[in-house]
Amino acid sequence: MNYMGLNEIREKFLSFFEEKGHLRKDSAPLVPIGDNSLLLINSGMAPLKQYFTGEVTPPASRMTTCQKCIRTPDIERVGKTSRHGTYFEMLGNFSFGDYFKIDATKYAWEFITEVMQIPTDKVWVSIYLDDDEAFDIWVNEVGVDPAKIVRLGKADNFWEIGSGPCGPCSEIYFDRGIDPKCDNPDCAVGCDCDRYVEFWNLVFSQFSNDGNGNYSDLEQKNIDTGMGLERLACIMQGVDSLFDVDTVLNINKHICKVAGVTYKQNDKTDVSLRVITDHIRSTTMMICDGVIPSNEGRGYVLRRLLRRAARHGKLLGIKEPFLFEVCDTVIKESAGAYPELLEKEFYIKKIVAVEEQKFDQTIDAGLKILEDLMNKAVDKKILGKDAFKLYDTYGFPIDLTLEILEEKGFETDKEAFEQEMQEQKERARSARAAMGDLGFNKDSLPLEGVKETEFLGYTLIKTDAKVLKMFVDGVLEENILEGQIATIILDKTTFYTEGGGQISDKGTITGDNGFTFKVSSISKTADGKVLHTGEVISGVLSTGDKAVALVDDNSRKAIARAHSSAHLLHKALKVVLGEHVNQAGSYVSNDEVRFDFTHFEGMTDAEIKAVESLVNDEILNANSISMTEMSIADAKKAGATALFGEKYGDIVRVVKMGDFSTELCAGTHIDNTAKIGLFKIKSESSVASGVRRIEAVTGKAFLELTYSQENLVSEVSELLKTTPKEILIRTKTMLENSKEIQSKLQKMTSKVAMSEAVSMINLSKDVRGVNVLAVRIEDTNAETLKVIADTMKDKAPNIVAVLAAVNDGKINFVALCGKEALKKGAHAGKVIKEVAAMTGGGGGGKPDMATAGGKDISKLEDALEAVNNIVDKLLG
Repeated sequence: MNYMGLNEIREKFLSFFEEKGHLRKDSAPLVPIGDNSLLLINSGMAPLKQYFTGEVTPPASRMTTCQKCIRTPDIERVGKTSRHGTYFEMLGNFSFGDYFKIDATKYAWEFITEVMQIPTDKVWVSIYLDDDEAFDIWVNEVGVDPAKIVRLGKADNFWEIGSGPCGPCSEIYFDRGIDPKCDNPDCAVGCDCDRYVEFWNLVFSQFSNDGNGNYSDLEQKNIDTGMGLERLACIMQGVDSLFDVDTVLNINKHICKVAGVTYKQNDKTDVSLRVITDHIRSTTMMICDGVIPSNEGRGYVLRRLLRRAARHGKLLGIKEPFLFEVCDTVIKESAGAYPELLEKEFYIKKIVAVEEQKFDQTIDAGLKILEDLMNKAVDKKILGKDAFKLYDTYGFPIDLTLEILEEKGFETDKEAFEQEMQEQKERARSARAAMGDLGFNKDSLPLEGVKETEFLGYTLIKTDAKVLKMFVDGVLEENILEGQIATIILDKTTFYTEGGGQISDKGTITGDNGFTFKVSSISKTADGKVLHTGEVISGVLSTGDKAVALVDDNSRKAIARAHSSAHLLHKALKVVLGEHVNQAGSYVSNDEVRFDFTHFEGMTDAEIKAVESLVNDEILNANSISMTEMSIADAKKAGATALFGEKYGDIVRVVKMGDFSTELCAGTHIDNTAKIGLFKIKSESSVASGVRRIEAVTGKAFLELTYSQENLVSEVSELLKTTPKEILIRTKTMLENSKEIQSKLQKMTSKVAMSEAVSMINLSKDVRGVNVLAVRIEDTNAETLKVIADTMKDKAPNIVAVLAAVNDGKINFVALCGKEALKKGAHAGKVIKEVAAMTGGGGGGKPDMATAGGKDISKLEDALEAVNNIVDKLLG
């Protein structure tokens, strides 16, 4: 058995199945496209789910992929074992109603024994307990020794998830030889030890489960196989751990170099090295596929992995951010299979570096809080609610909390923590429920026998059509009447469906009988049936009627102007800010653009103007815009930019704007950049870590913005009693006059305040030899209170005073003590603390002067009356 590198194995597998007539498809992004049931892609078949269910027709009946996968249920075990990891690659070959068990088993055996040249005496096979067909194929068709075939039960060798397609499995194992740690005298396939390594699972999807345990044969039988690339690499390289596989080990070596440690010399160090190695592989791939660190969803998975890796870096003694440097090795090892890693290298490293810097702040604050909790803990137990607060309020990952507590010999109430977590989820669920029913599921409508809607909207805004189906609240109707909100399906349409950030078209569907249906939104089922939703304005329409679909031309053109400007904006941002810029989301409506992009700091005014100028230059150049359909391969050769989150088929639409911008896009566009009109950026802001947002206008929205600004200038001119041209001069003059007036007013206020201070001193009362005063002063702000207090302190050395004023519903307090009063033990800070507390506020300060705030105005008089007693107690 020859040594073989991981990258070589991947290519051999894909090439082998290509030769067997399989269509080789690139790995889907880790972020599921059009599938909300998954947070992240976790298996080879996950991106192909719609092909197996029959919702979508596959591009070929035979396919093969190497799919990037993320799984995190066993994250706590990563680093502690040799085989647990969060990132892995799954090799797979699939048949959608084409070949079945015989070919699947033959292909597997040929690849294992002939291509990989794994000795047959080292290979074992397991089958489902009752699957005699599989046994017969393995023995008589493939030629496997019956003694090497093991029958296992449903838990091990039958694949199903609730109702729907399911079937028996056949798993292939490699015998690594006797495991000295295993004490099972009957050790065999299925034992928990490390002797028999399962590396390939062949799923024979041949039944349908009705959900009640009743099985029927599927008309179309499918094959779904999955083989862990890293596991096969372990076998081919003769190593016991995925962390010893060539590409993974090189990442480990990089970390060892940074930390100044050696692998396999210290168990504790090895755990940290494995955690970092695995997590930086995961995070690099996730960021490349568009995941951004956040506090929820897949963004939180990414943040958790990054922070866990950073924390283990600190355990290794690494004090400075380093993970972004290790990304270099991850990218180098995988760029051959995933060239997008090189394209996004700067972006990936920047995201990791920013997150590391943030975590430095988080972990320092979190460790201090956790340390305080441990110091106050009874019997070395941390309350679950405290652990949850550390997570929920301060962003300190719970797994790090648990790891640190375990290291220090502490424990926490996990049940209480989970209860807090569940209550948080319930609050979120209630909030979502409060938003109301979001309507029926478009993919659950009874649309059997309805063909994919023919879309003519790229070249037409109007077409004759036939009404195929109509629904009201998800219920099939034969007739719809005036005033009803309904959904209509036509055989063909010119209406563009919302997608790719572009809103759907609006317009009307009319009939010869006077029927008018106002279309407000358009959506599409997974298999391409377009749903026109809106309101019946007049008449009655019946299933089978002839109709005319007419898109609102003004709205279509306005949307097209905005969408085309978004393409120019994307390119302009790359030119001005750098190639790391990528679209992270967009929303185009009538002459308005909201464009999210990857960047790490706010744009300067100069950068914004440069981008705006570049877009307008391309508009004024009157570049022709072409829209051409071609293969995805040809599109990439033409330099077309693909947008993350979009699902592309084998044939794509390339939108080219002169020599400036070339992108894959299924949206609608104008045919010349000059028709955009002009382009104006309204704002630039942050929407997430590493993501910025530009809001801009084009066409008529540009004119409306201009008119609005002109009206504002006119109104201001009128108020200032000047002309628009003289506004600046007039404003400068008024500001200078205002400053002079403010200065004079301040001087007058100070004089009045000092006069009031002198007169109020006479109102003080003797308390234990000092003069005490507590008074509310009307129509006075906090600054004036301080002026009065300073004057009192200078004029009356023996005084202790508390002054109060109410502004905007809040109380301002100032307390003061003269020099003589201080010698007798008076303390302004202590006095004001008690006074403010009586009104629900707080504050403090130095012995001679202190300030505070209060909340409850109704308690103010009582608080002032208590000052004499407070001073008496303080001096006594």
